[in-house]
Amino acid sequence: MDKRKVIAAYRRGFISIQECAQIIGVDSGQMTRLMNDPLLMRDGMVILEKKSVNS
Repeated sequence: MDKRKVIAAYRRGFISIQECAQIIGVDSGQMTRLMNDPLLMRDGMVILEKKSVNS
């Protein structure tokens, strides 16, 4: 299962933080870091930044 979808389900309140960590297969410390990851948006999509080679 896509980890972004599991995190999105947690953020929407469908599953608990413990269930989320168990599904993803991480411990609570790693789960905290995942929740604070700036590359994960609220809807579970990854922010993709494209930068020009010339900039």
